[in-house]
Amino acid sequence: MKKILLSLTCFWVMSCSSTRFVDSWKNREITSFDPKKLLVVGMTDNLTARRIFEEELRLAFVQRGINAHESTGIIDREFTDTERSMEEIDEMTQRLVDQGFDAVVITAVKGVDDKVNYRSGYYDVSYRWYRFGRYWYAYQDVYHTPGYYSNYKVYHVETAVYHLTTDENRSLVWVGSFDIVDPNDITSAVDDYVARIIEQMEREHVMDIMIK
Repeated sequence: MKKILLSLTCFWVMSCSSTRFVDSWKNREITSFDPKKLLVVGMTDNLTARRIFEEELRLAFVQRGINAHESTGIIDREFTDTERSMEEIDEMTQRLVDQGFDAVVITAVKGVDDKVNYRSGYYDVSYRWYRFGRYWYAYQDVYHTPGYYSNYKVYHVETAVYHLTTDENRSLVWVGSFDIVDPNDITSAVDDYVARIIEQMEREHVMDIMIK
């Protein structure tokens, strides 16, 4: 079976200078959602990064009155280090339900794009390059100036909320997609992304307790 989601290692060992909300979907069949015991999962093979992210998001939920727990120590490395069948994942999910968990918030990187940026100051919409020579003169640095182009990455990240104790058609409560642009520091990355997740979930009234 193909691995469920891309590794978050690159993302969690860096940070974001900008987290942008892209899109979301909310299950309109669910008119009320008030989880009693919520599990926070960051899907990554980097244990340190997983702990940092899950702790930050758990604390954000706890501060809003939600009984949230980190998956570290509940879903152990022995399970995540080996590719699992759908049956094994279903068994793991049932064990979570048996422990009282009725909801999961899970986050994973869905893809990474390499982007190229041009040095600022070279583009001027008010200037008309009537002469070929002037155009060449203005942009000739592309041939010999280091840093004329700068590379950066955009991480496409998804956070989903699942109800574990309801029928399959109503299992997915909410999913949000975000772009993380040009990451560089782990603390800023986690802080910024967690803040954006919570902000969007509160705006869309994903959980009843978050709006009381």
